[in-house]
Amino acid sequence: MKKEIVKTEMKVKDNLVGIMRVGDIDYISLTDLAKYENPKDPSGVIRNWMSNKESFAFYSLWEELNNNNFNSVESHRIKIDEVGFNCFTMIPNRWRKDFNSIGIIPSSGKIV
Repeated sequence: MKKEIVKTEMKVKDNLVGIMRVGDIDYISLTDLAKYENPKDPSGVIRNWMSNKESFAFYSLWEELNNNNFNSVESHRIKIDEVGFNCFTMIPNRWRKDFNSIGIIPSSGKIV
């Protein structure tokens, strides 16, 4: 059975932030939030956040707790071999593809 998708927006400090409900899980648009920091390049804000050592630890732990199919072996390897070095870069598409994540859904354009 296909899960119902409901899209809406909420106003935060005079800006609209997209919300998407898939089944009974709500997702908030990181792009819309990142526009507060850099309206011209929100993807850069997301990339920098996802490449931060502490952020990686947070969203990796979230996946381990909430996603039975999460590739935790690869996550631990990346944490040891790459995270914390200047050459480490994480983006939503890589996170989804390499780790089978569910907490961040890569999407082109607005979700609403």
